[in-house]
Amino acid sequence: MERMRELVDILNKASESYYAKDEEIMSNFEYDALYDELVKLEEETGIVLSNSPTRHVGYEAVDFLPKETHDRPMLSLNKTKSREELADWAGDRECLISWKLDGLTIVLTYENGELAKAVTRGNGEVGEVITANAKTFTNIPLKIAFKGKLVLRGEAVISYADFEKINAEITDDEDKYKNPRNLCSGSVRQLNSEITAKRHVKLIAFSLVLSEGKEFKTRSEQFDFLASLGFEVVEHYKTTGAGVADRIAYFAEKVADYEIPSDGLVMTYDDIEYARSLGTTAKYPRDSIAFKWQDETATTVLREIEWSPSRTGLINPVAIFDTVELEGTSVSRASVHNLSVMRELKLGIGDEIKVYKANMIIPQISENITKSGNITIPAKCPCCGGPTEERALKEAFSLYCVNPECPAKNIKKFSHFVSRDAFNVDGLSEATLEKFIDRGFIKKFGDLFRLERFKADIVNMEGFGEKSYDNLIESIEKARTVTLAKLIYSLGIDNIGLSTAKLITRRFDDDIDAVLSADEESLSNIDGIGEVIARSFVAYFSNPENKEVLNDLRSFVIIARSERPSETSELSGKTVVITGSLEMFENRNALKDAIEAKGGKVSGSVSGNTFVLVNNDIESGSTKNKTAKALGVPIMTEADFVNKYLQEGLS
Repeated sequence: MERMRELVDILNKASESYYAKDEEIMSNFEYDALYDELVKLEEETGIVLSNSPTRHVGYEAVDFLPKETHDRPMLSLNKTKSREELADWAGDRECLISWKLDGLTIVLTYENGELAKAVTRGNGEVGEVITANAKTFTNIPLKIAFKGKLVLRGEAVISYADFEKINAEITDDEDKYKNPRNLCSGSVRQLNSEITAKRHVKLIAFSLVLSEGKEFKTRSEQFDFLASLGFEVVEHYKTTGAGVADRIAYFAEKVADYEIPSDGLVMTYDDIEYARSLGTTAKYPRDSIAFKWQDETATTVLREIEWSPSRTGLINPVAIFDTVELEGTSVSRASVHNLSVMRELKLGIGDEIKVYKANMIIPQISENITKSGNITIPAKCPCCGGPTEERALKEAFSLYCVNPECPAKNIKKFSHFVSRDAFNVDGLSEATLEKFIDRGFIKKFGDLFRLERFKADIVNMEGFGEKSYDNLIESIEKARTVTLAKLIYSLGIDNIGLSTAKLITRRFDDDIDAVLSADEESLSNIDGIGEVIARSFVAYFSNPENKEVLNDLRSFVIIARSERPSETSELSGKTVVITGSLEMFENRNALKDAIEAKGGKVSGSVSGNTFVLVNNDIESGSTKNKTAKALGVPIMTEADFVNKYLQEGLS
């Protein structure tokens, strides 16, 4: 297994270097020899890992995730934060202590040596079937040597490194994932397995439920058995109560650099018969207990507020403070989010503040002890020196640069233009765009479709080559076909999001000339479009330079007709509000698309006209939840909302 994993890693890196980076790190002869060795090992062991280059990947998209009842209910674990209590619980009996991983629990079922089914934990009794998605996990075997029925439980997880990489690619702060667990949950429960595959989800086994025809006396034997079949099992050690303190100390030291999120440890009795004899309470199994990490906080001094401008002109405040150690890393800065949060905390330079890492990842300010409130809001943009102004953004106040020529906006506006919800051009990071702009390759949007003029220069740029250039041109060629709504959204017009662009283009039946000639009155008459949006839209296209930019683009793009929303759905004409992180959809825009396809509308704030508030944290004390409860607006989880309103007409 070690050699197979090594070969998979080597071969995949070689392929990535050759096809994505235009670099050859091994000869074809070497690659073929290693590939043949892997094939032979797969045949000998009967094991094929999901990320093996010998596997031909096919992705599956579904309209919804089917539900299934677990054969055995999955209970939560009783918890403690006391080392002494954990040691007393173990006593003189031999136990296994292991990571409590912070991901999404999955049940895998194998029949006749092949992965037959994968189901999420769900509510412990009923989960969602995600078999196609599980087949894209990076480390699970699709085939195993054991032919009897095999059922195991594991934690689907995403590493901190992949979490940070994926979040960095998301331009809208609201769509960024709060922590790896949220990202993992959203990745595992995707309706399109191709998206799951891009998220580098791995599964770490922590329990063997059934091995037909094969019995074990201890859990450690079960772990050895699972490892022999090719599964990655959770790191675990034998101990008694006397050794608990030392083992906790080992894990506590290691968690600082551990690549997988962990919110504690799990202790379970090693003797299987003894464990079974204990039974369960109404809520917990008696054979296991969880030890939870406590959030580590530190007191420091606020030294500066750094103001960071973005494409939209939004200037985000970032707190800079004396360096402290949190969860094993040095921390000296934390996002303050907006002016409202800064004022609520009454932040001031020189204040004594308390900071922590939310979910052991994201630095946050938890408390301001001094509360001097002496920070001056900058009247000039730190990037261009242009004037700033405060604006109300949804339920909070934020600072904006109003200079349309601000360099920060220039890079960001091209980044927005090629983003996923606009033209969706792969291979154009902000760093690459900056290089193209600096070299004069790109001055206006249409120049992206003229890059062939600079082929000789681009292929000789650092990080580029013939293959990288060809891949970029292919991606740009594919991006030429776009809906009118995405074309309008890509221009970065103030107050015009994708959903707003869809409302406008549908009203004029995707007739671009009718859209461009619309006046404020006709736009304001569209349900969901107010005076501010109508004025912003008309003002943009009243500028001859903006019209010229669009006319230039029209010579390159093919405008595809968008799907018409359903008029018979229960959501038709209804307004839905989405808040919090999502689990089943890739982002909020993906859920918006699904709602709009059913004829619904999506708003950013709760009002008396709101049909449903979608929030996976139903019990949260957020402003939206409080408003919804006060107005009698139903609050539904994403899964309940999908099951009730988005599956209409599906078989």
